[in-house]
Amino acid sequence: MIRRRSDLQLEADPSARFLPWVIAVMVFLAALAMIGAFALDSLVRDWRDSARDTATVQIAFDEAADMDRLVTTALDLLRSTPGIAEADALDEAAVAELLEPWLGETGVDAGLPLPRLIDIRFTPGGGIDTAALQAKLRAAVPGATLDDHATWLGSLIVLARGVQWLAFGIVVVIGAATVAIIIFATRAGLAAHREAIEVLHLIGARDGYIARQFQRHCLMLALKGGVPGGVVAALVLALIANLASRLDTPLLAPAKLGMAGWSVFIVLPVLAGLLAMFTARATVLRTLKRMH
Repeated sequence: MIRRRSDLQLEADPSARFLPWVIAVMVFLAALAMIGAFALDSLVRDWRDSARDTATVQIAFDEAADMDRLVTTALDLLRSTPGIAEADALDEAAVAELLEPWLGETGVDAGLPLPRLIDIRFTPGGGIDTAALQAKLRAAVPGATLDDHATWLGSLIVLARGVQWLAFGIVVVIGAATVAIIIFATRAGLAAHREAIEVLHLIGARDGYIARQFQRHCLMLALKGGVPGGVVAALVLALIANLASRLDTPLLAPAKLGMAGWSVFIVLPVLAGLLAMFTARATVLRTLKRMH
């Protein structure tokens, strides 16, 4: 009598109809949240790599000044400063190209007074004092400012990390909601099959045997919903990536998910199945213990 088969008609329970749909939605939302967190992590690394050991000097346009002479003075000062590996001035065409995504071709060609820019690359580990360099630049070149990217980059990274933690928090909430739903469905199944469970107990069935039937049932339902939920999430991500690739803007760099990011679509349905299985088992064993 105690064989690896189902003595309870669990497939006829109402949970067999709605639980896969609930799990599919939960896996879909969790996958999108996790992918968002991985994408932000990739962007943060790219921002750090692109801004590491770099800075920009901006010389404000002054109609009464000789801008070329000011740029030359700034370059001489920068190149003679210990800790600076490279200092190169951008010509007006390069500056216009940088501003074109925001101003458009018409705005750039309108004869606007554009600032002069100098790209700086510091010697790695040089430990240069940017505040002192800023003071030297202002004294030698009126209207010159140094942007070492640290201020805006730090604020941007703090914001990105905050959104990442929010995404992980959402995944935790989704997991907790999934556990609650599985507990509710399992208890409903136990109540619906109470008489059959009592008969099984009378003929020698142990609690573990009954729990295995529920856990296998919940595992199959979770996989039945989790796999389609992961597939739909992958399709939505592919659609978003396709739309983002058409945007011609420097504000959105392509995020690299890597193996860890793409594995989310496989790992989450499996985790949903395991979570459902262990939650169902624990719920059944705890409930049956109270029935004795």
